[in-house]
Amino acid sequence: MTGHAHSDFAPRYYTIEQALRARIAKLQPHDALPSESELAKEFEVSRMTARAAVMRLVADGLVYRESGRGTFVATPPTRRRADSLVRFSQEMRAQGKRPSSRVITNLMRAARDTELAKLRLQQGDQVVAVTRVRLADGVPIALERSVFPITVAGLCDRDLASESLHEALRDMGHVPTIGHASLSASNANDLEAELLGLDPGVALLVEERLILDQRGDPLEFTESRYIGDRYALDVTFDVQHGEG
Repeated sequence: MTGHAHSDFAPRYYTIEQALRARIAKLQPHDALPSESELAKEFEVSRMTARAAVMRLVADGLVYRESGRGTFVATPPTRRRADSLVRFSQEMRAQGKRPSSRVITNLMRAARDTELAKLRLQQGDQVVAVTRVRLADGVPIALERSVFPITVAGLCDRDLASESLHEALRDMGHVPTIGHASLSASNANDLEAELLGLDPGVALLVEERLILDQRGDPLEFTESRYIGDRYALDVTFDVQHGEG
């Protein structure tokens, strides 16, 4: 009896959900899924159980429902690996999207305490602070706040709306070499919501990234706030990567 009781621990909807995930992986975006009554018949469960499985897939962003029409495979969100220093613009082009940036600030200012620690600076040191909204096909994807040591003050003279920040750093003899990222979640405050065209309080994925140059010196400390449902990350923590 115990064996039978144990098998009931995995709810029926979970079994259906896993089967549907495998199916979705082979389908194209906007392909239709079977109706709840068809799923109920196929898996020999109630419609309520079938609906529970589908709603979990909706919650995970794998499928979307259209009233009166049914359930369809969703377009997968943009993905990238956080351990790879592939540039945003490169990523977007690889997905057939047109990358662009809107520069909010590009100036020198006094370093804040967290920035002093991350960039190994002394109290009173200045940093170059660059804040940009990153867009794909004109749609805001992320708010990126980056700070750099004053050794790259020349960034203030670059047009970072149209040129790659990492290319500009390379031109100055600083090669982004090793990256380390950590992730957390946050909610958009009023300013972030305004810059990203969102309602305040919307969930954001926050990535903090420290990049060292070819000499192992801190080069860039960036906090990127991604709009959760427009961007997803495949993350490997603490992976050193020599790619720039």
